Amino acid sequence: MGRYCRGPIRMTRSGARTCSRGWRKWRLTSRCWFGEQLSCVSTVKTINEGISLKEGQAVKAPEVKKERKVVKKLYPNSALFKSWGDELSEEEQKEAEGLFQMYGYNAFLSDRLPLNREIPDTRDPKCANHQYPHDLPTISVVLIYLDEALSIIKRAVRSIIDKTPQRLLKDIILVDDHSSNEDLKEKLDVYISFIHEERPGLVKRVRHSEQLGLTQARLSGWREAEGDVVAILDAHIEVHVEWAEPLLARIKEDRTLVLTPVFDKVRFDDLTVTRYGPAADAFDWALWCMYESFRPEWYALKDESQPGKSPSIMGILVVDRLFFGEIGALDGGMKIYGGENVELGIRVWLCGGSIEVIPCSKIAHIERAHKPYLPDLSITVKRNALRVAEVWMDEYKHNVNIAWNLPLKDHGIDIGDVSERKKLRKRLNCKPFQWYLDNVYPMLDPLGDLLGYGALVNDLKTDLCIDQGPVPGNTPILYGCNYYSPQNCYYRASGEIYIGGIKSHKYNSNRCLVDTGTRTPGLYECKVAKQKGFHMLWEFQQ
Repeated sequence: MGRYCRGPIRMTRSGARTCSRGWRKWRLTSRCWFGEQLSCVSTVKTINEGISLKEGQAVKAPEVKKERKVVKKLYPNSALFKSWGDELSEEEQKEAEGLFQMYGYNAFLSDRLPLNREIPDTRDPKCANHQYPHDLPTISVVLIYLDEALSIIKRAVRSIIDKTPQRLLKDIILVDDHSSNEDLKEKLDVYISFIHEERPGLVKRVRHSEQLGLTQARLSGWREAEGDVVAILDAHIEVHVEWAEPLLARIKEDRTLVLTPVFDKVRFDDLTVTRYGPAADAFDWALWCMYESFRPEWYALKDESQPGKSPSIMGILVVDRLFFGEIGALDGGMKIYGGENVELGIRVWLCGGSIEVIPCSKIAHIERAHKPYLPDLSITVKRNALRVAEVWMDEYKHNVNIAWNLPLKDHGIDIGDVSERKKLRKRLNCKPFQWYLDNVYPMLDPLGDLLGYGALVNDLKTDLCIDQGPVPGNTPILYGCNYYSPQNCYYRASGEIYIGGIKSHKYNSNRCLVDTGTRTPGLYECKVAKQKGFHMLWEFQQ
């Protein structure tokens, strides 16, 4: 198995080369080369730590193996060191942990990996047999970032260049949403200059003078793109082999398609790639994104290499550049992060397009342990979700309020001016949201029989509310009213009362308040409560 190393190279009498890096030294039985970052790919034998070689000295295996020094773990509770980093010195641990807190992933390790590292081909085996037309449209790739690690961005760019046919790759646009990281200025410029020696003018840079958020960054990249098709990606990715061809072939067949590849997970700690199977991109009524099963007709094909229809997208999109503008691109009124993917998904379906997931296009995506630039995502997701609901969801817009436990009126959150987006909807002659529920996302529960929601307050002591109690557990309790989610209650026309939240999908079971026949009420999944024969229908009296 090939291995990679970085550091000074020395020749031995036999012609083999040694490559030394930090706490390890390797013996190489084939060639190394310098490039943007040293990659030594060969059959490698570990040389015992502590051995140094003089020029021309042959490598000899040590007769006695040294015992490894036990290193104190400085950060035993850090997520970074749960399954990685046992061999790091204390100084290296400090550096790695500092970078981890800064980026939410292992930038220390990233800086020591080759930019052109190999990642496993996780596609369905049938994908390798697919044939694509030669005359495909060209593609522009937009990478969005805010204070990413330099090596992460460089690796993303390198993978795109290496794994996209030159005739298809029109340009790469790097959009910097006002990063403060000094590495992303001169050092990144130097790297781009190095690329331009190979491919003049391939990489373009867009820098925002202030932080504008994800939506505006995507729009900046789209406006700069020149390819027939634009792919808008995060910068903490690596593309797989033959990632672009299946996307471009589908758009060549139908320019009204908005496509998304299938993500593989790159672990935040050791940066290894975990395969994810294909799934639809969907959401709940709070507009949090989630994975969903495809419709039954996709599974009936019994071929996981085939495209599947999807209610929405999940952060990475590929679209005909001109069609994207025709349907209104992205809502520039969105703030920072959240809701923009759902808004696009609903709009595409209602206004003449459709969305597909393309299983033969794979992208490896780092899942951060935390988002350093926005610790509390809920603030902007809530605001943006209300904006989406106001423009696109018609009589179902109040379900977003319910999901966030907000009053139906006067919720006090400024969603901005939506008049232009409503004019866009009218100009495009878009369908009603009911059509979307009926034809695209029938598993989303319309919540049409919900009579009330909020907190259940004790009549005798009004500072006490019913609360779902310890979880796991089946016993609700009286607790001081705080109106947080464990105290959220929902009353349906059927007489059922849910405590602790309401599910957005028909296939999920809510937790029903029940009379167990004892002096203590219970809280059980409604399906289980029915099976146990509990009394679970409540009559509300004014």
